Amino acid sequence: MPEEIKTDLYCDLKSIGRNEYYNAASQGLKPEIIFVIHKYEYNGEREVLFEENRYKVIRTYSADFEEIELTCEKVV
Repeated sequence: MPEEIKTDLYCDLKSIGRNEYYNAASQGLKPEIIFVIHKYEYNGEREVLFEENRYKVIRTYSADFEEIELTCEKVV
């Protein structure tokens, strides 16, 4: 198993839109939160730890030249 590396980042939070939620749910996904971070801080990580909860990255979206959105679902 690979070693877990933790990096602290500042982020903005966005809510999941109604359409995005239902479209994802139809594919068996449960998006709960969107983290917005600087692109240069994202290196393809597949999990996020936020407020002692672990989230799985299910989608990324380049919002603009500087930021990327990580759509995530909570890992149970």
